[in-house]
Amino acid sequence: MKIARLTMALAGAALLALAGCASGPSTPAAPLPTVASVDLARYAGAWYEVASLPNRFQKQCVADTQARYRAVGEDIEVRNRCRTADGTVADITGIAKVVPDSGNAKLRVSFFRPFYGDYWILAFGPDQRWVLVGEPKRQFGWVLSRTPQLPAAELDAALARAEALGYARSAFKATPQTQPLD
Repeated sequence: MKIARLTMALAGAALLALAGCASGPSTPAAPLPTVASVDLARYAGAWYEVASLPNRFQKQCVADTQARYRAVGEDIEVRNRCRTADGTVADITGIAKVVPDSGNAKLRVSFFRPFYGDYWILAFGPDQRWVLVGEPKRQFGWVLSRTPQLPAAELDAALARAEALGYARSAFKATPQTQPLD
């Protein structure tokens, strides 16, 4: 029962976050460039969150946040998991759709259809060991790594790229990766 309530709370929080993405900015932001193209087969698999802009739909997550992506027909299944303060694992699954003519670098993700939010791939590290993900208003941002720990120099490079794209570097907070969720 406790897990069901937690799942519902996650669902409600994500719905509010996506609804917030639908409102327009008070002043237009500079266009946010993405990578030229993304090989979705290579992008699939596990990614570990090593830093993010704090947001209301992840407020229950205290550590071990990870995402798994897998192709399902023309769509991508998105499974997000994290450890909560009481040690339980919060888990939610959604679907991502590629934005046409984006080179697969722009996705629309939904955990509660018909509401979708932007998920743009902004930069990759060497050999795609890390990825910077964001959205055009720059309210949400994540640095994800293929491994639970990212060397400091690579995290610094990801955050420098975020800053160059107009994000407030100091607003990104480290995400502890303490133990596997599987």
